[in-house]
Amino acid sequence: MAGRFDPRQLFQRVAQTGAPLVAGGAVLAGGAYMASNMVYTVDAGHMAIKYHRLSGVGNITFREGVHFLLPWFERPIVFDVRARPHTMTSLTGSRDLQMVNISLRALCKPDVQKLPEIYRSLGADYDEKVLPSIINEVLKSVVAQYNAAQLIMQRELVSRMIRQRLVQRAKDFNILLDDVAITHLSFSPEYEKAVESKQVAQQQAERARYLVLKAQEEKKRTIIYAEGEQKSAQMIGDAIKQNPGFIELRRISVAKDISQMLARSNNRMVLSTESLLLNLMGGKQ
Repeated sequence: MAGRFDPRQLFQRVAQTGAPLVAGGAVLAGGAYMASNMVYTVDAGHMAIKYHRLSGVGNITFREGVHFLLPWFERPIVFDVRARPHTMTSLTGSRDLQMVNISLRALCKPDVQKLPEIYRSLGADYDEKVLPSIINEVLKSVVAQYNAAQLIMQRELVSRMIRQRLVQRAKDFNILLDDVAITHLSFSPEYEKAVESKQVAQQQAERARYLVLKAQEEKKRTIIYAEGEQKSAQMIGDAIKQNPGFIELRRISVAKDISQMLARSNNRMVLSTESLLLNLMGGKQ
């Protein structure tokens, strides 16, 4: 019958018209995939290198911005080239066999000219693989050259020597160090207790030395005072022998001092000449 539905004819028509549509969709999907994977962005403070499936890691570095690559064949490897802090703590021994707990902070970054070599030999986590070992090595070698007292008194010199050796050691792995500083330095509790006891003993010795010097000065002052009194008495005796009126002059001077003292006092009183030592005629009677 002319009006009867034939499914086979319908499938044939769909197959004839759908094949180009499927091919067009596949082309569009492939084009979208290629467009989205051909471009990558390098952020500020970063640099990139490319890995090719056929030739391996390339030697060209790419700075910040938008760059192109071949999808599936190439992939970008991005490095953070900004200085990053790393803190390490090491327990090591000094020259006088004291245990020292020392902490070091270092600012490190990769050598941008050696990024392909760094990735080939160490990988992207180069700092975690290298820095702990070389920092520990340098700290032990430098601290062993000083005793505990020198580590405290010559801390700047120790820090400078650690920096020089660590910078030189890091260059072997194409790592640059911008700053190296000792952030913490401590000793064992036994040593700190011994240092405290030594300081207390030194303070006590200084105090004992001060007391001895004070006693000596007091002795000298007493001797000088006694010699002065003796000389004064001798001079007064000689003056009395040579001039009997010297006693009267001393009595007048003492009476003058007493009268001035009473004049400044709020209490008013009347004293006899005997009380004021003014009985000048009594000395002649």
